[in-house]
Amino acid sequence: MSWEHFVYFAISAVLLWLVGAWAAWKNKAGLAYTTTALGLLVFFSFILSMWISLERPPLRTMGETRLWYSFFLPLAGIIVYSRWRYKWILSFSTLLAVVFICVNLFKPEIHDKTLMPALQSPWFAPHVIVYMFAYAVLGAAAVMALFLLFRKKPVTSSEMEITDNLVYVGLAFMTFGMLFGALWAKEAWGHYWSWDPKETWAAITWLAYLVYIHYRQVPHHRQRLALWTIIISFVLLQMCWWGINYLPSAQGSSVHTYNS
Repeated sequence: MSWEHFVYFAISAVLLWLVGAWAAWKNKAGLAYTTTALGLLVFFSFILSMWISLERPPLRTMGETRLWYSFFLPLAGIIVYSRWRYKWILSFSTLLAVVFICVNLFKPEIHDKTLMPALQSPWFAPHVIVYMFAYAVLGAAAVMALFLLFRKKPVTSSEMEITDNLVYVGLAFMTFGMLFGALWAKEAWGHYWSWDPKETWAAITWLAYLVYIHYRQVPHHRQRLALWTIIISFVLLQMCWWGINYLPSAQGSSVHTYNS
C-alpha cells in the first residue's frame, strides 16, 4: 500500500462518518454506530497497511500523526455519543477529521522506512497513540467551551458537566501517555524525564487541565472563567503538539521535534 491510495480510503471513511453524524441528529443510534464503525474500520485499514509497508508504526512525521488524529476524532466522538448521547459530537469529530485529512491530501509528506533508534522502543507507539486519543477528546472539550462562551443563553450546570466529562477522559489518557513516554525515555535515553522543551510544554499542558478540574470544585466559581481555562489549556496543547517545532529553544536540542 502506498500513500497515493490514501484518497480512496479517506473519501470512503468520511462519507460513512457523515452518514453517522446525520443519523445521530435523527436519533437513529443503530445507523450512527454502524456507519461510524465502518468508517473507522476503513480508515484504520489504511493505517495498518501503511504500518506493514513501512515496517514500522506510522508515527514519525506530522503527516503520520495526523493520520492517527483523523482516526481518533471519530472514535472519540462515537464513544462520547454512546455514553452521553451528545448529538453534535459526531458532526464535530467528522468536521475536524476532514480538516486533518485535507491537510494530508494537499500537503503530503514523504513516508520512508527509516526510523531512528530511539523511536524503535516498544513504548513509542502506545505513547503517541494514547496521546492522539487524548488530544481528540480535549479538542471536543475546547469546541464545547467555545460554543458555551459565545452563545447568548446562560450556561447550565448540565452543560458544564459535558466539558467536565470530556476533560476527565482527555486528561486521564494524557496522563497515561505521559507515563508511557517516561518509560520510553528511560529505555531510549536512560532517564524518565529531562525537561526537554517538549516535556516542559507537556507538563505545562497537563497542569493547565488539572487547574480546570480543581477550579470546578471551588464553591461559587465563575463558569466563564472555567470555560476560558479550557480554551487556554487547548492552546497550550497545540504548542505542545506542533508549536514546539518552531521554537528556537527546540531547534537542534529537542529529540521530540518532527524534523529532527
